[in-house]
Amino acid sequence: MSTSAQVQAPRLWIVLTRCHRALSQIAERSIAEAGLGLSDFAALEALLHKGPLTITEIQAKVLLASGSMTAAVDRLERKGLVTRSATPSDRRAKVLELTSKGRRVVEAAFRRHAVELEAAMAGLNGTEKRQLYGPLKKLGLFAAATRAEARKDSKTIARKREA
Repeated sequence: MSTSAQVQAPRLWIVLTRCHRALSQIAERSIAEAGLGLSDFAALEALLHKGPLTITEIQAKVLLASGSMTAAVDRLERKGLVTRSATPSDRRAKVLELTSKGRRVVEAAFRRHAVELEAAMAGLNGTEKRQLYGPLKKLGLFAAATRAEARKDSKTIARKREA
């Protein structure tokens, strides 16, 4: 394709989807080799980089459904990777924190994961990675906002029909 040809949204979506699929397979294999599932790794990684968080805060960061998040936390606690404690301000909320074992496990897993992702993205130089980062983040935020607005509109329409 010539560089002057305009890229239509459906074609860009296909390229993004194929890229995501290929990178996801590498990432998921890396995580599985560490003996972790994707949701467990995501929760541990959030705790590693953000510090102690409530279950709700982790859930928002890793985009897991409530039931999936609870199951992941239960697994991580059984493995001795996290501790769960009440927050001083809200007895209903639980704060998760990495145990020393959990920190060792996630640090090792994350290091290997990062190396594998760097290798998978070695087709891009540092400048190209920086050039992709901003527009992709902008596109993701715009799409998320558009989806949220569409959901809000559909709820408003549904309420009007019920009235």
